[in-house]
Amino acid sequence: MDAAELEAPGKECAMVRARMAARAVTRHFESYLGPSGLTGAQFTLLVSLKSDPGATATELAERLAIDRTTLVRNLEVLERGGLLTSTKDGRARRKTLSKAGEKALAKALPLWRKAQDELVERLGADGWSQARHSLKALREAV
Repeated sequence: MDAAELEAPGKECAMVRARMAARAVTRHFESYLGPSGLTGAQFTLLVSLKSDPGATATELAERLAIDRTTLVRNLEVLERGGLLTSTKDGRARRKTLSKAGEKALAKALPLWRKAQDELVERLGADGWSQARHSLKALREAV
C-alpha cells in the first residue's frame, strides 16, 4: 500500500465523511439537549414514539434505520428510567411514552428547536435544504 491509497478513504469515503458529520451533528444537538437529561438518541426515540405510539422495536428499527439490538438496548434504558411503557401484544412488545416521557419530551423540544434553528442559520436556508436532500439521497442509495 502506498500513501495515495491510504489518503483516499479520508478524502473520498462516504462512510468516513458521513460518520464524521454524524458525530459533529450529534455533539451540536446534545450540547443543547443536555439540560433535558436526554441524549440525541433518546430524544429521537421519544419523538418517534410520540408520533407513532405503540410501535414495536422492529418497526422503530426499520423507520429509524437503527440496528435492532442497539435500539432494544436504548429502549430498555428509557423504560428503566420510567420514560416509556411496554405492553405485550402477542410476541411483540409495544412501546408508548409514559407521563414522565411526555414531560421529558416537552422539556427537550424547545432545546431541540434552538439547536435546529442555529444549525439552519449556520448553513443558510438553501444550504440546509441542499444538505437535507443530499442526506436523504445518501440513505436511499445504500
